[in-house]
Amino acid sequence: MSATEPTNTRRCALNLLTAVLRRRQPLDVAFATDPAVLRLPVRDRAFIRNLTTTTIRRLGQIDNAIDRCLKTPLPKKAEIARDILRLGACQLLFLNVADHAAVDTAVDTARDIGQGPYAKLINAILRRLGREGAVIVAGQDAARLNTPDWLWQAWSEAYGEPQCRAIAEAHMVPADLDISARGDPSVWIEPLQASLVGIGTLRRAAGGDVTQLPGFDDGAWWVQDAAARIVAGLLGDVAGETVIDLCAAPGGKTAYLAAAGASVIAVDRSAKRLETVVDNLRRLELSAETIAADGETWKPDAPVDAVLLDAPCSATGTIRRHPDVVHLKSPEDVKNLSALQGRLLAAAFEMLKPGGRLVYCTCSLQPEEGSLIVDAFVDARDDVRLDQISADEIGGDASMIDERGRFRSLPCHLSEHGGIDGFFAARLRRS
Repeated sequence: MSATEPTNTRRCALNLLTAVLRRRQPLDVAFATDPAVLRLPVRDRAFIRNLTTTTIRRLGQIDNAIDRCLKTPLPKKAEIARDILRLGACQLLFLNVADHAAVDTAVDTARDIGQGPYAKLINAILRRLGREGAVIVAGQDAARLNTPDWLWQAWSEAYGEPQCRAIAEAHMVPADLDISARGDPSVWIEPLQASLVGIGTLRRAAGGDVTQLPGFDDGAWWVQDAAARIVAGLLGDVAGETVIDLCAAPGGKTAYLAAAGASVIAVDRSAKRLETVVDNLRRLELSAETIAADGETWKPDAPVDAVLLDAPCSATGTIRRHPDVVHLKSPEDVKNLSALQGRLLAAAFEMLKPGGRLVYCTCSLQPEEGSLIVDAFVDARDDVRLDQISADEIGGDASMIDERGRFRSLPCHLSEHGGIDGFFAARLRRS
């Protein structure tokens, strides 16, 4: 910690936690737009980010530990006091912050923001957790407690309970930083202190300022999860071809396709998000045509060789990186998004030449956003063929190929290397 008032950092963390849990705002957005956070030194921002992210990642365990210390449940009007307790408990149970620092800053924060009537309770509960917390945590089922019921049920039905548990356990481990290099990735192993995983992804420990890493200013690489890199490569040799990257932002797949020699048309409905694509391409000295348009209604001037559709989804495959997803999404979101995905897939397929190929993918673990979408589309048409993906195309791991030849990564895959984002992808050809 720097010389910043400790209570101020906890108040910033409280504001971020409230933004996620009460206003359903993504943590990345809240963190990047909170003026109080942005005014803090880099070291304090890193502490706040770690505290908030860990609290969200371990929220089920934290609430369970707090509830064990309560004689009666906290009333609804005490939700801010509960959030203060959550942050204090996180520091005690998972961040190894000194007991007196975690307790005192929580009590001071409560008094500073009008939660004084709960100060004694907060003090008592946190002091008890300081004494008994390790024993409580040791007896918890972390995977189950930190996974909402609707997701646990959905994953158990889709993959079986043992696999569901493996997924949930993988979510307890923060994701490393994955990087795709323009040229030979092995050149960057030593400069980036990275290792190679998947089909050429560079992986290094997360943390620090990405823009300060070797090769960033030179445009030698871009940030991209190993699963996303695999998916982008499923179109095969695209050199000299015209390829549409539909729903393109933030642009990792656009960069991959452009670096592979394709003439890329990057389409996204958000002009703001396309600015990120343009900025990345400029840094990488790659080129692509960018178009702000709705993928459901936009049409290219002429049919193209290939389309990559990374459809908007619930993002439940990215919980390792974004633990707030479990508190932002619901079964209703999955239902609404699956309807949109079906429409986008139909629109994307019409952009293809005869014989052209399409990769449909989502970073979701929900079958309603992956295999069921593709099954319904293929069954409804006689001009589409499912083109099976081989294990060789994804680095040789046949466990990530389903029975119909489609790609399905789970967060517990590549566990020996720290996991991978959950993705589904299917390759279709137009007759």
